[in-house]
Amino acid sequence: MESQAAGPETGEVRTVKIATAGDIHCRETNRDQILEAFAGLDRDTDLVLLAGDLTSHGTPEEAAILADAVEPLDCPVYTVMGNHDWHADRVGEITEVLEGAGIKVLERQAEIGVFREVEVGVVGLKGFIGGFAPEHLPDFGEPLLRDVYAETTADVEALDEGLREIATCAIRIVLLHYSPSQATLEGEPRGIHVFLGTDRLAAPILQHGPAAVFHGHAHAGTFEGRIDEVPVYNVSVPVIKRDFHVVEMKAELGSPGPIH
Repeated sequence: MESQAAGPETGEVRTVKIATAGDIHCRETNRDQILEAFAGLDRDTDLVLLAGDLTSHGTPEEAAILADAVEPLDCPVYTVMGNHDWHADRVGEITEVLEGAGIKVLERQAEIGVFREVEVGVVGLKGFIGGFAPEHLPDFGEPLLRDVYAETTADVEALDEGLREIATCAIRIVLLHYSPSQATLEGEPRGIHVFLGTDRLAAPILQHGPAAVFHGHAHAGTFEGRIDEVPVYNVSVPVIKRDFHVVEMKAELGSPGPIH
């Protein structure tokens, strides 16, 4: 009888290699740089995560540069939108261009992929403004101001729901544009922190304890912070000062994440 090759054993540790970046700001003048950056990714990269501000002015023509850059890749690309991507109010067209190139655009959504036989769950959303304790925008006053508060509330609820959806994944990641932690905004003028994110987004992260949070937006911010034990990384290209921040995450086969 022919012997069969043994499969991986439960408990075997696998490493998933993830490349992350935010604020790449595609435009015609940096087309070659963008193409070179993606062409330079290691061939063993399992997943690319982009933390918004893919474009400079929110046009589908700028998004097409990113679409061209990812075409040769063998690994999936997940992204969220940033404020620049919303600038021209053409997010629907941008999404169509990106998804036509195989990029998964996440907006208040969870995506589960299997890499090296490890389930990786990613919850992605742009996030929004709101500030950090004790300097929050209030749910009070003019309807426009209360609309801002309500928008962030919807993000918080979606983040909680998404983290519940990926609760059994061995590796769980949150991908944002705006920051949930003031620590990664250090270096930016304190007066604009309210426009760079909000710690209201930290509540579901604190509750569910994902493996990591990646965001962008704060070009002059700080690379790393924490929400309790959860590492938070500002992967804005001006902060990381390279094309991608690459992280290797380890997980045991057959060892799902905790259920919340």
